[in-house]
Amino acid sequence: MSIFGSIMTRIFGGPAAAQAAAPHAAEMPTVAAGGGTGRGGPSGGASSAAVPAMSGAPSPVANDPTAGTPAGVDVGAVLRDLAARSGQTLDYRRSIVDLMKLLGLDSSLPARQELARELHYPGDTGDSAAMNVWLHGQVMRKLAENGGHVPKELMPDDRPQA
Repeated sequence: MSIFGSIMTRIFGGPAAAQAAAPHAAEMPTVAAGGGTGRGGPSGGASSAAVPAMSGAPSPVANDPTAGTPAGVDVGAVLRDLAARSGQTLDYRRSIVDLMKLLGLDSSLPARQELARELHYPGDTGDSAAMNVWLHGQVMRKLAENGGHVPKELMPDDRPQA
């Protein structure tokens, strides 16, 4: 699974998020095992894990980027809840490193550089400060594009400049 797909799964939960994330992050259509669309679960099959589409036909997600995504997920509330339970002081509202830590993901420079490649970062991945700012904003935009309700204070254009 892509790093952005892992972010989606941690915030939206389950394989439905992985389905929605694939066209945006890895640009590879996926379908749930058993042919389900993620709405109400798979329609058979023993596993609900996302698997690559085997036919040339586009998945339902290819035509609807929010298909399978739990509609109306409050991203801010999910992150606040995770932060409250983490026992750590993390600046996930502005820091991609802290956001990834909060989600239990690898936040190392190589992992962030891979995320930058997935999201088509136009700059130099060697400039980690600029890349990190861009990544946080892009992740929030992509979460919103995939049906998440992202509070204004988490969106890049609305954050106060330090």
